[in-house]
Amino acid sequence: MKVLIVAYYWPPAGGPGVQRWLNFVKYLPNHGITPIVYVPENPEYPIIDDDLVSDVPDGVEVIKQPIVEPYKWASLLSKQSTKTISSGVIPEKEQSLVQRLLLYIRGNFFIPDARKFWIKPSVTFLDAYIKEHAIDLLITTGPPHSLHLIGQKLSKRLSIPWISDFRDPWTTIGYHNKLKLSNRAQKKHKTLEKLVLDDSDTIIVTSPTTKKEFEQLTSTPITVITNGFEAPKWEPSEMLDTAFTLSHIGSLLSGRNPVILWEVLQELLSEIPGFKNDFKLQLIGTVSNVVMESIEKYRLKNHTSVLGYVSHTEALKYQQASQVLLLIEIDESYTKCIVPGKLFEYLLANRPIIGIGPEGADFKTIISETNAGSHFNYNDKDKLKTTLIHYYNLYKEQQLVTHSKGIEKYSREHLTKTLAKVIMSYKK
Repeated sequence: MKVLIVAYYWPPAGGPGVQRWLNFVKYLPNHGITPIVYVPENPEYPIIDDDLVSDVPDGVEVIKQPIVEPYKWASLLSKQSTKTISSGVIPEKEQSLVQRLLLYIRGNFFIPDARKFWIKPSVTFLDAYIKEHAIDLLITTGPPHSLHLIGQKLSKRLSIPWISDFRDPWTTIGYHNKLKLSNRAQKKHKTLEKLVLDDSDTIIVTSPTTKKEFEQLTSTPITVITNGFEAPKWEPSEMLDTAFTLSHIGSLLSGRNPVILWEVLQELLSEIPGFKNDFKLQLIGTVSNVVMESIEKYRLKNHTSVLGYVSHTEALKYQQASQVLLLIEIDESYTKCIVPGKLFEYLLANRPIIGIGPEGADFKTIISETNAGSHFNYNDKDKLKTTLIHYYNLYKEQQLVTHSKGIEKYSREHLTKTLAKVIMSYKK
């Protein structure tokens, strides 16, 4: 069975967006499915990880077509504009007039997103390709959600089965509130979202909360397939950091600022003898100024190491060596559905996880059911402090370990089996 996958993020793109389908493509052939990947020829990726190029499976066909990238135009006006628009690293109060203007233009004139100019040429090209190569099924993955409009148009035109994969929600995702959307723009987003949901033959989402949200909008069948982990290509080391290292891998945006954690760590530094000699906070990825200001405010700077973005391979090694892994999410209801891809790699690292996020977060359920660590709401300061003291005492006794269970179902290979069942249900 031949399946065409329309994606934006593909090696050498870095970050979590590329991992999902890069690994699905690896295992789909084991189930009698031939994946063909369609991606931009000249994308504007915010993060590059050349190491991932070697992870593309041998023999997989990757088709590339040019894309018009407005973010390249924006970068001519402001070096920080694309960061402002795409990542939320720069808080609103620090944005320049140009950056605010670009954000407004992005939200109200580039609907559903800045990759909208790839829709029409892609439909034209893929119409002919699908016919010529006898493609059996089409899959689109977003964000960017403009790619789903490619699938919607081709599905209608060619009567080909179409699966839409939502790695994140559409209109309920957090940054929509920051785009200064007019009423007209909000209505158009909701109209396009409804169109995609209704016209899909199957919808795939990454969390139970997103499934519940979409079930209120459409009767199209919805399947939850989370992100997952892939065993490292190198032999994991048994060596842990000698310091009591708390590590966060990934971006710490302005809203993702766990002040209760900084407060607790400051108290432990002053209250527990020897803690200041053992403690190290390690931040791997982009860190906003707001977060760094909080770290300085609570006098943690001298204990903090900010490493910036590292390759995926290096990130895995840091996870394996850390004493405790931090998973931080914004304290808002719209983030309940977010299950960060790094959570599953944290599970594989088999180190205690401290998760901080909103009440009812989907990732809390996973941490709990796998016995991988502890989850705290933003008002659970006393519980967080007690847990950190417990972890520190175990560290001093060289007994800080986890006993995770049932994580096998989150392996990429196992998850691909679920995906393959969905795909093969459309086999003629």
